[in-house]
Amino acid sequence: MTDETTGTNLLHQISRRASSMSPALRGVAEVILADPEAAQAMSITELANRAGVADSTVSRFLRDLDLDGYNQLRLGIAQAIYSRPVSTAGSSGWVYEGILKDDPQPAVVEKVLHGSIEALTRTAERIDPLTLSAVVDRIHGASSLYFAAMGSSATIAESAVLRFTRAGKSCAFFRDQAAQSMGAATLKETDVLVAVSHSGDSTPVLATVEIARFHGAHVVALTATVDSRLAELADTVLLTAGAAASSDVYGESVTAKWGQLLVIDVLYANYATRYFDETEPFLRESYQSAIRPTRTGG
Repeated sequence: MTDETTGTNLLHQISRRASSMSPALRGVAEVILADPEAAQAMSITELANRAGVADSTVSRFLRDLDLDGYNQLRLGIAQAIYSRPVSTAGSSGWVYEGILKDDPQPAVVEKVLHGSIEALTRTAERIDPLTLSAVVDRIHGASSLYFAAMGSSATIAESAVLRFTRAGKSCAFFRDQAAQSMGAATLKETDVLVAVSHSGDSTPVLATVEIARFHGAHVVALTATVDSRLAELADTVLLTAGAAASSDVYGESVTAKWGQLLVIDVLYANYATRYFDETEPFLRESYQSAIRPTRTGG
């Protein structure tokens, strides 16, 4: 766990303050700290019964921690669970992204929901306005946009192609990795390559980036890892975020896709608004010609 997350980790706060709490409140803290996963799935009454106190005592516990309500407590516990380092010895109990093999269905829903919200929130916090503005202008001046991605990140690249094509930009993306590399060899100094990789270590993506760099294209990286090889190779880096993967078997971060989509949407929205007079005719025409006819009554 990093120093940055330690200061906001709710379980750490409860652990530090438990000794100074009244016996009744300390009992609630002990139940939570003994089994955070189980506590996160409990209702306020279930937590009170487990601690041997009244519901009103749990409410006092929330006020003592300056929490607005019980849902904030549950989300705070879930966030702390996501932030915990995963031990190799216990990895067989994890599925992915904070979900345990024995989690009840309501807990799975809650954790998946929280993981998605957390990925979006953390990504928004990592977006640098100046870098974003520079990329928007770079896209506007580009002859074409080319995308590199593999696995589930390919969905993000395809989404970006649809958005920027509607805005009038020439875009290209190939799911086949060999085709990606061949396409990169045709890029020029006036082109922009957007490489999408959560880890920043995807070998096929790195190969495409190196080819594009050799031919002078400007490389924009979407990655969560600032010290990755992709970030090192890129001319510009837009940082994303996702819940930490917690299993060697299901190691790819699923919630990372929400962060990647957010960055693409933010890029697209800023581009379309900054260059509205240029993009609006393309948006209107693509809707009238390609989208509206596919809808009932179109």
